[in-house]
Amino acid sequence: MAADEKMQAKGEQAEGKVKKVVGGAVGNESLRAEGRAEETKGDLREGKEKVKDAIKPQ
Repeated sequence: MAADEKMQAKGEQAEGKVKKVVGGAVGNESLRAEGRAEETKGDLREGKEKVKDAIKPQ
């Protein structure tokens, strides 16, 4: 399950970056903001998974 979450986080980060760049290129501030939000969501999900891995018993 953790691998799925990590993959989802990377996907959100990548999709967010694309939206952010495209929004900036075409001057669409709404798309750019949506991209930043999605990228941040991916960053938070990735951070959550790192914390879970750190406290997981070895």
